Amino acid sequence: MIVIDVVVDDAGLLKSCSVTGHAKAGPKGGDIVCAAVSVLVRTALRTLSGREGIRVRGDAPERGVWWMETDYTQGGSNFLCAAGAFLIEGLESVSAEYPDYCTMHIHTERRN
Repeated sequence: MIVIDVVVDDAGLLKSCSVTGHAKAGPKGGDIVCAAVSVLVRTALRTLSGREGIRVRGDAPERGVWWMETDYTQGGSNFLCAAGAFLIEGLESVSAEYPDYCTMHIHTERRN
């Protein structure tokens, strides 16, 4: 099963996201759940990377493990809000459609 943990700050902005596990909803290379989650998280990381006012770190140290952390200055908050909302909505959609293969948890933490 894929486990997604998302942390938003008290303003609702994406603070971090981690994805672990494998859906096993299809054969390796043909798993629709893994593909959907992978596309969403990779696109979010690439979209946020290099964006003025947003700092992002992330890695995929091995198959089935991915993480990203964000920080922003005042000029990046609107873009982070939109990109984070898009990512969360997409991941929630996958989790709701395939609950036997993907679960998602959203937590709120204060941003340091």
